[in-house]
Amino acid sequence: MSNKCDICGKGTVAGHNVPRKGQAKKAGGVGQHIGVKTKRVFKPNLVKIRAKIEGTIKTLTMCTRCLRSGKVEKV
Repeated sequence: MSNKCDICGKGTVAGHNVPRKGQAKKAGGVGQHIGVKTKRVFKPNLVKIRAKIEGTIKTLTMCTRCLRSGKVEKV
């Protein structure tokens, strides 16, 4: 299964895990300290759907947001 939506093209995005330690100044502490950032991956919520496209039935990999908004007609 590919990690990309066939309808909108949404795919994986890289980011960071950011550990925050300490109590915020607003809450009476000395402030938050940020530790070492580590890499992480944000993956889209993909499902396989049989959909009707231009009169033919095809199997698509699409994100649940496109499915919910009704961008394709399910079989």
